[in-house]
Amino acid sequence: MDLTVRQWLFELEVVGIKLGLDPMRAMLDRLGRPDKTFVAVTVAGTNGKGSVAAVIERGLRASGRRTGRYTSPHLTHIEERIVIDGRPIDAAAFDRAGARVHDAAQALSSPPSFFEATTALALVAFRDAGVETAVLEVGLGGRLDATNVVDAPLAVITNIGLDHQAYLGDTIEAIAAEKAGVIKAGATVVVGQTRARALDVIAAIAARAGASLVYAPDGVVAPAAVGRRFSDVTLTTPHSRYGTLRLNLPGRHQVDNAVTAVRALEEAGRLGFAPVSHAAVRLAIEDVQWAGRLEWRRWRHCDVLVDGAHNPDGARALVAYLAETTCERVPMVFGMMRDKHIADVIAILAPCASAFIVTASGSPRAAKPSQLAQIVATMAPAAPCVIAQSPEEALGHAVLMGSPVVVAGSLFLAGDVLLLCA
Repeated sequence: MDLTVRQWLFELEVVGIKLGLDPMRAMLDRLGRPDKTFVAVTVAGTNGKGSVAAVIERGLRASGRRTGRYTSPHLTHIEERIVIDGRPIDAAAFDRAGARVHDAAQALSSPPSFFEATTALALVAFRDAGVETAVLEVGLGGRLDATNVVDAPLAVITNIGLDHQAYLGDTIEAIAAEKAGVIKAGATVVVGQTRARALDVIAAIAARAGASLVYAPDGVVAPAAVGRRFSDVTLTTPHSRYGTLRLNLPGRHQVDNAVTAVRALEEAGRLGFAPVSHAAVRLAIEDVQWAGRLEWRRWRHCDVLVDGAHNPDGARALVAYLAETTCERVPMVFGMMRDKHIADVIAILAPCASAFIVTASGSPRAAKPSQLAQIVATMAPAAPCVIAQSPEEALGHAVLMGSPVVVAGSLFLAGDVLLLCA
């Protein structure tokens, strides 16, 4: 082909978001249905999907399974989306799988979306690598998301909040119904801590599908001491006493995510995915890595906290963490996608911000800094606001205002800052 695999993939971004499974099924049919060569766990939800997927994958790998993990978006390199046995796929394997996906896509009546293509690429790569169990993070919603072509006997649904309403609906109930579309007939679904009205919708859909439902918090005791870089959690579930575990993902919300992941690992063991032992659960909790979520870095001798909080619930989790671990207001480097709830997120972050330094990531969807400054003036009039034309310029302003510096509002911005702090 004239274009490289990567050029072709990134040109597909102009296709935008496509919801529906028929193009994916057609593409996978031409690829020999790679999704039939491994057992899958699907992870849906509004926030916490990636963290939960990371813990589950680490636990299954610790149980002796050859694992794959597919997540989105990537922060710094596209290979991050596809992880095999704990390591991002190497460039050559990525390109080989991508070439086959490109060839299969030529038979479609219209080009696939970027997400459809990368999902197919991940499934092919997992087959090529001999993956036994793959953990797949849903991209958007669930029912019509490209990952939902895979018949996963175990589904996980994290918390449900308002996000992507243009695609998923304007109410918690409507969004919960879309997320619950990942529940397959006769499967098992583990649901994380969430609103009662969301749980009611998910439970009804699970019942119609003849699926077993486990509400992760039920019967769990998990007191936690939350620290700046980790939390100590003493975990007891209805099935086991795990003792005190050092959770390698900071933030009280990550305790809820860890509980959800552990309950999912317990169900994976019951379903015969792997012999999930206490030792495997401990390793999953204590050795898990998940970049760009309350991640501490250094830049010019200043502590920088990078968090991809990109919706109201994510912003609340960040504020709760700062309130628990940081006594004073902090300079906040802020950038966000223009199709997100910018005003709501700024209002939530404002009590923690000594100043906003607004900027834009390299994404074409990013809101302009001037637009962000106008919203800050309305939603947080007491906070000084500085416009910066790049994340690097924004960090330069922020480090002169105090330490630590917090970066928030977008995973794309988080990725840009992580490259600067490498």
